[in-house]
Amino acid sequence: MGALIVFFYSISFKPSYARDLGQWENSDPTIREWYRGLMQPDNPAASCCGEADAYWADEIHVRNGKTYATITDDRPDEPLGRPHVPNGTEIEIPNHKLKWDRANPTGHGVVFMSPGGYVFCFVQPGGV
Repeated sequence: MGALIVFFYSISFKPSYARDLGQWENSDPTIREWYRGLMQPDNPAASCCGEADAYWADEIHVRNGKTYATITDDRPDEPLGRPHVPNGTEIEIPNHKLKWDRANPTGHGVVFMSPGGYVFCFVQPGGV
């Protein structure tokens, strides 16, 4: 019975893979390592992903008990290798994806999303 539970638990998480296509070689090593070391709050064995999945989201608010972050990222998407998400796009952040245990050296709120809009993590600004 215990092996069955472990089996179902292990397949219940979908893998997430950070994308580093060499575009981060010239970035600040401290920030690069911060991105690489972030793990999902609800699945500590899975990465939040990397800079190619990260969007600045400096406007944060709560409405009807739900957290929302608004994309404020003016960096070009092509060098980051990510799909475009227009500034002003509001993203609902599930409570289990709010990351509270790490300082954030970027100076921005950061939402990590899949190309389909699945939220891996949200890290609030500050705490440097």
